[in-house]
Amino acid sequence: MRIHVLTLFPNLFDGFLDESIVRIAQEKKALEIDLVDFREFATDRHRKVDDRPFGGGPGMLLMPDPIVRAIEDLEHRIGPTHRVMLTPSGTPLSQETIGRLARLPELTLLCGRYEGFDERIRDVLTWEEISIGDYVVSGGEVPAMVVIDAVARLLPGVLGDADSAAQDSFQNGLLDFPQYTRPRVYRGIEVPEVLLSGDHRKIETWRREQAIERTKERARRLGRVVPGQGDATDATTESCDGR
Repeated sequence: MRIHVLTLFPNLFDGFLDESIVRIAQEKKALEIDLVDFREFATDRHRKVDDRPFGGGPGMLLMPDPIVRAIEDLEHRIGPTHRVMLTPSGTPLSQETIGRLARLPELTLLCGRYEGFDERIRDVLTWEEISIGDYVVSGGEVPAMVVIDAVARLLPGVLGDADSAAQDSFQNGLLDFPQYTRPRVYRGIEVPEVLLSGDHRKIETWRREQAIERTKERARRLGRVVPGQGDATDATTESCDGR
């Protein structure tokens, strides 16, 4: 998979791309990251990419031409890509969305800055708009890193254990179950006896029950309707949105 990131600050990605799962994904040739500085597509001698909004107001807006030209140049070279605009007005990111993005051969992420985008960036090009939550950060680079990291985990061969991703929170609509390691007793708190029983069927049943209960508790905290006592899908499908 190849992810193209349109950003004014490509150096922000230096440490992120060289560490942990994202580094492993690149080393295994499962993931390639292409950083595109769309300031390079500004046409004036000052390489200007932003300007004041018509009608007044604080801050600056990203101008349409550098971004549109950057996309057109990219897709002229490699063909169509799935375009994602990272914006607070987008659909909340979910594990389901990450799974869909991870199956794409080419993905383009657009990182905003300043007060946002000139609306004609949306009008001229087609985007999927995604938000990582109901809050504001200084630009789209951190949200892009979130998407890249989450996608990298799902690429074949990246994780050492293929079951690791399958057991992550939000897979099948469930949060992860409680887990324990040594010591057996820590500050008076003991590991649940069932995990020491060696009975794998009982352990799987306990883990599933705990995952369902933890998911329901999260739904209650968020003020959502908690479905009845059906199976895991019945109990949790509407309770997790990935934020």
